Amino acid sequence: MIQSTSHRQRIQQVTEQIKECSGPFRSITCQVNRVLVGQEKLVHRMLIGLLADGHLLIEGVPGLAKTTAVATLAKAIDTGFQRLQFTPDLLPADLIGTLVYRPQDQTFVVQKGPIFSNLILADEINRAPAKVQSALLEAMQERQVTIGSETFPLEKPFLVMATQNPVEQEGTYQLPEAQTDRFMLKVIVDYPRREEELQILRRMGRTHTEFDIQPVTCPKAIMAARELVDEVYVDEKVQNYIVDLVMATRNPEAYGLPLTDLIQFGASPRATINLTLAARANAFLAGRGYVVPEDVKELALDVLRHRVMVSYEAEAEERNSESIVSEILHHIPVP
Repeated sequence: MIQSTSHRQRIQQVTEQIKECSGPFRSITCQVNRVLVGQEKLVHRMLIGLLADGHLLIEGVPGLAKTTAVATLAKAIDTGFQRLQFTPDLLPADLIGTLVYRPQDQTFVVQKGPIFSNLILADEINRAPAKVQSALLEAMQERQVTIGSETFPLEKPFLVMATQNPVEQEGTYQLPEAQTDRFMLKVIVDYPRREEELQILRRMGRTHTEFDIQPVTCPKAIMAARELVDEVYVDEKVQNYIVDLVMATRNPEAYGLPLTDLIQFGASPRATINLTLAARANAFLAGRGYVVPEDVKELALDVLRHRVMVSYEAEAEERNSESIVSEILHHIPVP
């Protein structure tokens, strides 16, 4: 796979740097696991988002510690954190800020909103109306906010981790495709297993629970780690595998998959970019300077499930995007 000696040496050099740099991120996992039980996948995906500069959409029924997971991650990083509770009466100005008139000198001054932080927890994002959801678009994609005639860059790192409840529909607004496409990963949080539930009972079954979470890294270290993530090698065969997975969501017949009538829209080019970045971040967390196909396959479902829009025929057959993406993953040969 790796052709020249200099190429191999460079990959080995990056691998050694990653082994030194990835220690704090393993420490973050240890800190978060002091509070959470049985949410290893969620913690891993949050670190992927942090390293790959991608936002997360976390979906699960109430009571599965989605909010606690994000808040605990923020404590493990010495950085800014804002928790935004989305409600139907929320206004865009409550999120990004507004212009405030000062009568003493007859001028307008900018009052920045809570979006001006590093880690943003958008709790129950589907409870906010379309205007508020669209206010997030510029911040999430451009990493900047416009208030009046002025544009303000957001601090780095900037990461939105949004939670949504898939069950209760009253008072909720479905996220538009343009919004969901801006999330790198959509993570489904499920119920814990029996032994994990028992551990939760023993750890949290009291009126007062307090955990001393220590910051183990800082924004500067995260930005340095992102530079190393960009150096992770992706072989041409792995690149082709990523492109084939995404293209199969748009033109499944070309890959021998009878799914054309079930898919309304396939994944966008942003999915290709995000899957590559996520695979690189996964290799970083594993202490490798190169991506293997398993990195791609492990994260493909989380990258693609919210980008594939199913047709009415699929709904009639009780098929969802997750089952369709799983079929594609099973069918496309792994290099």
